[in-house]
Amino acid sequence: MTASVEHSWNKSTFIPPLESGDRLTRNEFERRYTAMPHIKKAELIEGIVYVASPLRFRSHGEPHGNLMGWLWTYKIATPGIELGDNPTVRLDLDNEPQPDAVLLIDERLGGKASISEDDYIEGAPELVVEVAASSASNDLHDKKRAYRRNGVQEYIVWQVLGNKLDWFSLQNGEYVSLQADADGVIKSQVFPGLWLAVNALLAGEMRKVLTVLQQGLNSPEHAKFIHRL
Repeated sequence: MTASVEHSWNKSTFIPPLESGDRLTRNEFERRYTAMPHIKKAELIEGIVYVASPLRFRSHGEPHGNLMGWLWTYKIATPGIELGDNPTVRLDLDNEPQPDAVLLIDERLGGKASISEDDYIEGAPELVVEVAASSASNDLHDKKRAYRRNGVQEYIVWQVLGNKLDWFSLQNGEYVSLQADADGVIKSQVFPGLWLAVNALLAGEMRKVLTVLQQGLNSPEHAKFIHRL
């Protein structure tokens, strides 16, 4: 009698491992992810689980760090803006990505995303950034469609192996690629003053990247944005 009860209890409390390719509901994805603290990054994209492989330094760690430095510099100069590094985002019932970076406007100041009681992002951050190996990455396919459908206003994808960066802007329900100006600078449509010297970033010339960003932070558009917030 006791053995039978114990067997039933073990079976009912067993949590299967989280594995790439699993098709799960968001609740089940979170249940398994929470039960596996050794997994540092897993995502649910269109109902399918993706568990990240170990990340290399040159093809991910360093580019990610440079992007975070650029975004952090903007964040500290812009009250009311929040920056997240690899946060889990509850987009919808089939999508719970963990993007490399997000920049969002505080919901009390009109931002579309919110922070849940259990400390996750819910809804669409204004800007999402992903570091991808190449154009074959899910970042430019299913994940991009999920971000577009859920209203992420701007989406940056850095294809490290192809030495290419795409900055998409949501316009009339579709992503349009923002183009650099004559000086090689792309300027955010959502975050005034967030300027990026694309070629300098791709070349690892972070001093130039931050110099151009500072020009954006000194611009009248950025001053008006802060006042509006």
